[in-house]
Amino acid sequence: MKRYNPKEIEPKWQAIWAESGIYKAVDAAEKPKYYALSFFPYPSGVGLHIGHTRNFTITDVAARLKRMQGYNVLHPMGWDSFGLPGENYAIKTGVAPQITTKQNTDNFRTQCKKLGLSIDWSREFGSSDPAYYKWTQWFFLLLLERGLAYQQESPQWWCDTDKTVLANEQVEAGRCWRCGNLVVKKNLKQWFFKITDYADQLIEDLDDVDWPEGIKTMQRNWIGKSKGAKVTFRISNREDSIEVFTTRPDTLFGATFMVIAPEHPLVSKITTPDQKAAVDAYVDEVSRKNEIERQEGAAKEKTGIFTGAYAINPVTNTEIPIWVADYVLMGYGTGAIMAVPAHDERDNEFATTFNLPITEVVQPAEPVQGCFSGEGTMVHSGAYDGMQSSAAREKIVADLAQQNVAKEQVNYKIRDWLISRQRYWGAPIPVVHCAKDGIVPVPKDQLPLELPILEKFQPSGDGRSPLALATDWVHTTCPTCGGPAERETDTMDGFACSSWYFLRFADPNNASAPFDKAKSDYWLPVDMYVGGAEHAVMHLLYARMWTKVMRDAGLIHFGEPFKALRNQGMLLAADGSKISKSKGNSISPEEIIDQGYGADALRMITLFLAPFDMSTPWSNEGLAGVFRFLQRVWTLSQKFLDTPELPHNTDAEGQLMTATHTAIKKVSKDIDAMGYNTAIAALMQFTNELYTIEKNYGFAARNSWQVALSTLTQLLAPFAPHVTEELWADLGHEGSVHVSGWPVHDESYLVQHVIKIAIQVNGKLRGEVEVPHDATQETIEAEARTRENVASYVTGDVRKVIYVPGKILNFVV
Repeated sequence: MKRYNPKEIEPKWQAIWAESGIYKAVDAAEKPKYYALSFFPYPSGVGLHIGHTRNFTITDVAARLKRMQGYNVLHPMGWDSFGLPGENYAIKTGVAPQITTKQNTDNFRTQCKKLGLSIDWSREFGSSDPAYYKWTQWFFLLLLERGLAYQQESPQWWCDTDKTVLANEQVEAGRCWRCGNLVVKKNLKQWFFKITDYADQLIEDLDDVDWPEGIKTMQRNWIGKSKGAKVTFRISNREDSIEVFTTRPDTLFGATFMVIAPEHPLVSKITTPDQKAAVDAYVDEVSRKNEIERQEGAAKEKTGIFTGAYAINPVTNTEIPIWVADYVLMGYGTGAIMAVPAHDERDNEFATTFNLPITEVVQPAEPVQGCFSGEGTMVHSGAYDGMQSSAAREKIVADLAQQNVAKEQVNYKIRDWLISRQRYWGAPIPVVHCAKDGIVPVPKDQLPLELPILEKFQPSGDGRSPLALATDWVHTTCPTCGGPAERETDTMDGFACSSWYFLRFADPNNASAPFDKAKSDYWLPVDMYVGGAEHAVMHLLYARMWTKVMRDAGLIHFGEPFKALRNQGMLLAADGSKISKSKGNSISPEEIIDQGYGADALRMITLFLAPFDMSTPWSNEGLAGVFRFLQRVWTLSQKFLDTPELPHNTDAEGQLMTATHTAIKKVSKDIDAMGYNTAIAALMQFTNELYTIEKNYGFAARNSWQVALSTLTQLLAPFAPHVTEELWADLGHEGSVHVSGWPVHDESYLVQHVIKIAIQVNGKLRGEVEVPHDATQETIEAEARTRENVASYVTGDVRKVIYVPGKILNFVV
C-alpha cells in the first residue's frame, strides 16, 4: 500500500502549483470575484511564527473554498517592510535594512510556500520597494493638495529608546507600543494628516461593514464624538474668559469651581501674586508626568492648586474659584472644565479632597449612593426647577445663547494623525524647504524620492532623522524658484505605507498610476480581511481614512476598504502563557513541518483547537491527533484503490450516500460561516462513518465508495491542500482538486436508510434493532422477537404492542 509521507507529497505539489500558476487571479473575469486578504505582515528576522500560521491559514481556507465554489479569487501577499521593526533589527545586526529586509522577505516567502498557501505570488511587493513607495509619496502630495496634510510645532510623544515621535494611538499606558518603555512629551515641528475631517464618516460608515462589534466600539470610542455646548465663563475683575465644553449644560447650576490644565495659557495670566510660587511649583511638578500617568493618577488621590482667581458662573452670576489640576488635560476639549462635584465622580473626589462646595441640581427618581450622573428632575436650578434634565439641557443652552455665552457644539476625542518619524527606514516625505517659497512639494514626475543608502543609520536622539546627516541628499534646489533648498528629513510612519496596499494588489505592476481604476473597481473592496485585533484602532482607522480621501478625489468608487473583518485569536503556549522567544516557549512552524507532521497537519491543528477567533493553548497531542486523522483518510483511500471490485450491496450504497451528503451539508455550512473547528470535526465524523461501513460491507457498492472518497477529498481540500491533491489524482481525477468544484448536497439522501428502534418489554429497555427506515410495525415486531434478550421476556400472551414510529416498540405482557 502506498505510504503517506508529507515530506514527499508537499514539495511535489508546491512545485506543480508554482509551475501551473493555478492560483493566479484573472483581472475582470466573468466569474464573480472574491478578494481574501491577511493583514500586511512585517517580515521579522525570526521568520514566521505560529500566529502567522493561524492567520494565513484562516484566510487561505476562505480563499480555497471560494475558488472551489466558482469564484475568481484574489489572494495576494506582500510585506510591510518599512518602519521601526525593520530598522531596529538592522541596528541590532549591524547590517543595512535594505539587506536585512530582503533576507527576511525571502525567508518569509519560502515559509509561506511551505505552508501551501494559495497565493498569487505574481502580485507580491514590499512597502520599502521604491516602485511602491513612489505612490505612497504620491498620495502624500494628494493629501497636501487637498488641505489634509500640514506641518505644525506642538508637544508630541517622544520615545527615547526608539528616538522618534509617536502618534497618540502608538502610546499605550504611557509606554511606546513597540519597545514598551516610558515616553515623554517634546515640542517638535511635525507633519500631520487631518483625519479629524473624516471623524463623522468614520463613525457613521461602521454601520455598513461586517466587522466584530467589539472592533467597531473601539473605533467609535477612539473617535470619541460627543454632543454638548461650549460655555464661556468670565473671569472676575479681568477681561479674560474661560471656555469649557460640556455634555451636561443642565448641571451648570451645580458648577461650584473650575479646573484648568497646568499647560493652559491662562494659568500664568490669572494666578494672583500670593499664589504664584505655589502654582509655578505645581506646574513644574506636573510637567514631569506624561498624560497617561495623569489619567491613571486621576483614579487616585487628587492633586491641585488654587490660582487665587475666580470665574463667574453664567447661570448663577456667583464667583467660583479657579483651580489648576493635573487630571485636566490640555489636549482634550478646551483644557478647562466646569466642575460639578454632585454629578461627576472626578470632580466629587477633588471637591472632597479640598473641601469645596457640592450642590445637587439633578435629582434621581430613586435615592442613589454617592455621585449621581444620570438623568432626573432639576432642583436648586432657579426657573428650571421641576423640569426633566434632558429638556432643561436644551432650554439652558438656548437661553445662554441669547446672551452670547453658550452655543451647541460637537466635540471629538480623536486628534490629527501624526505621521512624521525621526528615523531612517521609511518613505521620505516628498517636500523641500525653501527660504523664499517655504514648503514646496517635490514634482510628481520626480517621484520616487528615493531613500539614500547610509552607512550610519542609527537615530541620533536630537530630534532629527539620520537623513539630516546625508548632506548631499539634503541639499537640493527649489522646484519653484531654482534656489537652494533642503529636503524634509523626517520619514513617514509605516502606517502610511499600509493604508493603501490593498489597492495596489489590484494592479501591482502599474508604473504610471498607483492602480488602474477599472481593476480597482473590479477587485475592491476586500471581501474578507483577516488579522489580529491589535490593529483595531491604528491601521484600520488610517486605512479607512485614506480610502475616503481617494473616493473623494474620484480615484475609487467606495468609501470602506474592507467589507468583512475577522480577528483570529492568539495561539498560546501549552501552559496558556503568551508565546515569546525570550520565554523559550516559541513554536516554529518550519520545525513542525520538517519533523514529519507536514504543513497539512499544522494548518489543521491551528484551526481545530478552538473557534478561529478564540485564543487557545497549543497542543502537541492535538497535532498528533490531526496527523493520525490524515493518515486514516489516506489509508482508507489507498485500501479502496488496492481492493478488487466486490458485488454491489444496496444497504452499503444507501449508507454511503447518506453519510456523504450529510457531511457535505454540515461542512459546507460550517466552513462558509468560518466555523472551521466544527467543520473539521464533521470531516472526522464522516471518516469514522466510512470506516464503519467498510467494516460491515467492505468496499461493496464501489461507485458509491468512489463518490464518498472523492467528496471527502474535496471537503478536506481547503484545510489540507497537499494530501487531498495527491488523493484526488490517486482516485483517478483529472486536474486539481482545488478547482474541481465544491460538492452540493442532495436532500433526498439525507433521509436515513437504516434506523434504530428501541425495544421495550413492559416499559423496560431490553434491546434495539436496526431496520430499513420504511419498515412496517409487523416487520419490526418480527425482527425484535429474534433477539434473545427480548424473546426471553416475551414468553406469555402479549396483551398489546405500543409502537412510536421510528423510535420505540413496547411489548406489554
